[in-house]
Amino acid sequence: MGFNCGIVGLPNVGKSTLFNALTSTATAESANYPFCTIEPNVGRIAVPDERLKKLATVANSKVVVPTQLEFVDIAGIVKGASNGEGLGNKFLANIRETDAILQVVRCFDNDDITHVSGAIDPISDIEVIETELLLADLESVEGRIPNLEKKAKSGDKSAKEILEVLLLVYEVLKEGRFAIETKLPIDKKPLLKQLQLITTKPMMYICNVAESDVLVGNSYTEKVKARVGEDRVVMISAAIEAEISILDGEEEKLEFLSSIGLSTAGLSRVVKHGYDLLGLITYFTVGPKEARAWTIKTGTKAPGAAGEIHTDFERGFICAETVPWKEYVDCGGEYGSKLQGKLRLEGKDYVVQDGDVMHFQFNV
Repeated sequence: MGFNCGIVGLPNVGKSTLFNALTSTATAESANYPFCTIEPNVGRIAVPDERLKKLATVANSKVVVPTQLEFVDIAGIVKGASNGEGLGNKFLANIRETDAILQVVRCFDNDDITHVSGAIDPISDIEVIETELLLADLESVEGRIPNLEKKAKSGDKSAKEILEVLLLVYEVLKEGRFAIETKLPIDKKPLLKQLQLITTKPMMYICNVAESDVLVGNSYTEKVKARVGEDRVVMISAAIEAEISILDGEEEKLEFLSSIGLSTAGLSRVVKHGYDLLGLITYFTVGPKEARAWTIKTGTKAPGAAGEIHTDFERGFICAETVPWKEYVDCGGEYGSKLQGKLRLEGKDYVVQDGDVMHFQFNV
């Protein structure tokens, strides 16, 4: 699995510029007017991972297959979108299909780029976006309740269970809080996920800053951090990312980053925060034919990780040979790892760790 992120924000905050840069494409038109993005642009990219490159070099792998990340650039949302203002609910529906939300917040001054509300105020922008998401969920929940009540009265046990959760969610939304804040017993939480509400999705905030502010931020970014928490904020200059995206080689990109005091591009920072946000880790399968990265949920046991490759691997799981990626590299590969006693045999209860190199044995 990879993960899918919907990029949202007010018009003219730099969403499409950022999308173009992160996906190294020009598929999302960037223009200085609202609603230039009509349909959601989708871009799939390879997740950068230096570990995979090193593993492939050691194993002399012919093919290197990184895990994938999908960005969905959703048109600018304005106040009243949940009631059809701007381009309305169409874009809110697109957000429902994503795993996480990246909210781009304008944190730069530029008189040449108009702001939809006429002034730069990131907190106000966040409140507008989040109010519209909340109102969209409220409308969705209100629309579902009557039908579920009818089914529940007729004896439908499934409808009754969902209705109980939905009514609790409804009360939370009416209080102006996100659905994710609904207090539910552990056994009921999967039902909340089934509802596909926007405000149950994890959210990351991307502060789009001027090039001069990308290292330390500014007064705008400080306000955003105070509002949502520093661990949910990534500072990016869409202008810098756009410059990086047109450079040819990896070496040239690293040189450019170093010249402005950065060690990694914005994409790497977004991916790291996104993985943390969604509770994801990466394991690897490595051999002379192919080195591949696989994305799984933190806490996944070995059979579940095997199932990411093929359901037969999980169904007929016997054991997993595993070694941490660093030890695999230091030992010169699988053979060296065995010789030095670093390769372990793990059973069905083994919880896969980030960076594990794994080989599954199975029988079906």
